[in-house]
Amino acid sequence: MEYKRALEFQIKTLEEGIGKPFSLDRIFFVEHPPVFTLGKRGGEENLTVSREFLASRGIDLVQTDRGGNITYHGPGQAVLYPVVNLEAKRMGVKDFVWGLEEIMKQTALDFHIQASRNSLNHGLWVGNAKIGSVGLSIKKGISFHGLAMNINLDLEPFSWINPCGLSHISVTSVKNELQKAGKDFSGPAMNQVKASFKKHFASVLNYDISEPHES
Repeated sequence: MEYKRALEFQIKTLEEGIGKPFSLDRIFFVEHPPVFTLGKRGGEENLTVSREFLASRGIDLVQTDRGGNITYHGPGQAVLYPVVNLEAKRMGVKDFVWGLEEIMKQTALDFHIQASRNSLNHGLWVGNAKIGSVGLSIKKGISFHGLAMNINLDLEPFSWINPCGLSHISVTSVKNELQKAGKDFSGPAMNQVKASFKKHFASVLNYDISEPHES
């Protein structure tokens, strides 16, 4: 799903939930076509190629109001956008971020990958390589934006930025880590990743999740 369209879904859901503490939270699971997004703190200064170069590759650069710096989304990356009423759930933002990181950590374990948090930056790391990111925005106590975990995407575009505004780090994926471990990799299907996200979202954040429809 194109990034701006996914954002429109989130904002529409958020606006419908404002002032309605008992409305259902919504979780969007998507992949995006190639796109770079900037956070509240900007990040274009951490883009190491020109806008013209991106345009020649057909890649958009989109300003957002989420936390964090510049990042990349592309096919083969699992993206989860939880539109959650944190006030109604009586959950602090720090606890929610921890929960999103934990969901990725447990998902990585489902694919036999040991990953951890890192004091450098929110997200999930394998050593000095980032495998998952978290970036949120909160409006009227409701969260939107979310997490992105690298599964089997092309990592080259990450070399065109300082990921999340950090230099001297690398980026990895589930595919990379399995191949480094000498394991045969045909690529976990996204429905496997979705199942892991769903299971761990429910357990980590204490949710009962149903699927009324899929986009």
